[in-house]
Amino acid sequence: MTAPVSPRRRREILDALRRGTVPANGLDQLAVGLGKFETELDAELGVVAGGGAMFKAVRGDYGSGKTFFARWLADRAMKRGFAVAEVQINEIDTPLHKLETVYRRSIESLRTASIHPSALRPILDAWLFTVEDDAAQQGVGVEELLERRLADVAARAPVFPMAIRAYRRMVEEDDHDGADALVAWLGGQLHVAASVKRRAGIKGDLDHFLALGFLRGLLAVLADAGNAGLLLVLDEVETLQRVRSDARAKALNALRQLIDEIHDGHFPGLYMLITGTPAFFEGRQGIKLLPPLADRLHTDFSRDPRFDNPRAPQLRLTGFDLDRLVELGGRVRELFFTGIDAGDRVRSTVDDEFLRRFASAVAGNLGGRVGIAPRLFLRKLVDVLDVVELHPDFDPYTDYEIKIATTELSDAEREALSADDIELDL
Repeated sequence: MTAPVSPRRRREILDALRRGTVPANGLDQLAVGLGKFETELDAELGVVAGGGAMFKAVRGDYGSGKTFFARWLADRAMKRGFAVAEVQINEIDTPLHKLETVYRRSIESLRTASIHPSALRPILDAWLFTVEDDAAQQGVGVEELLERRLADVAARAPVFPMAIRAYRRMVEEDDHDGADALVAWLGGQLHVAASVKRRAGIKGDLDHFLALGFLRGLLAVLADAGNAGLLLVLDEVETLQRVRSDARAKALNALRQLIDEIHDGHFPGLYMLITGTPAFFEGRQGIKLLPPLADRLHTDFSRDPRFDNPRAPQLRLTGFDLDRLVELGGRVRELFFTGIDAGDRVRSTVDDEFLRRFASAVAGNLGGRVGIAPRLFLRKLVDVLDVVELHPDFDPYTDYEIKIATTELSDAEREALSADDIELDL
């Protein structure tokens, strides 16, 4: 049973599906086939909320739902009080071997259940308020308590607490421009005014070596501000297979370093999730290029997927078959007609038999590739539901013809299909 959804969230979910994108929230309404992971993932989030740390990898072919899985987990995490950040790894804008860029993208996407991206400044202000309140209750100076709370961070990135102290001073002095600039610098942004940095006693910009120290500082601030932890998603890490060999080696080593530091307890409150294709985990241009990394992520997938171990370093997504596609369509139909005047008519018109025929037809237009059908299936299904609601005389059995134009396909969908797989309406 899924939880009731508000009219606003219902609209947000359906609008995202109309655009062909993964909704940002309410993904429990669309989660099909993920129930087998829920208990263990919730237990792992509980460990992280208690001061532990966790690393997990999710593998699956295109269309298996890796991005959906990551956002579904993010939704669950935020309901438990976590902050969430999602980074799309790519070889141009966010290469994995440049951790300073990964950190900056993390801060740009940082959010909580109540604060939209970027949530760094509201979180920082809430934390400083907590520190000031605690200092008053303990009868100690705020500066002294700040030093104590960030002692571990200062050992690895002393400029982080320096910038926070300077930020606090500028807020007290009503220097809004200076405070804004320091928050940007703490978030890894480039081109912060040199004059602001001089007043704060800091130099330069965030680099690869400081990025992990800043991440640890962020975790300390989040914990003190009352957050359960941070879920950090690195999506599409398989893209590093396309970079030059030297950059790929650096990226793989950076990933190994992150895993080791997480397992060694250096990032309390961090749950890191990466997603990638089977080729990244098994192919010659992926993690096998770095045997220590391959060893850390090794998971036996020789058994029937029914018996996969959700506690293993990797989780396997098996993708959609026709039955799951129909079940997903049923969930979207239920979400659609809930709360509209024509709900009963929509449900009876777009019945279970239509959903099965429609799912088969969409997959057929994609050369029978059910695995890559969900996004387009949902987009076109919502279109059918819209038309049925708006036009009572519309019969989807006879008045709707499925056509998939090349412009509707994403780059990844084009890559997943060869020219011989499919004939598209042009």
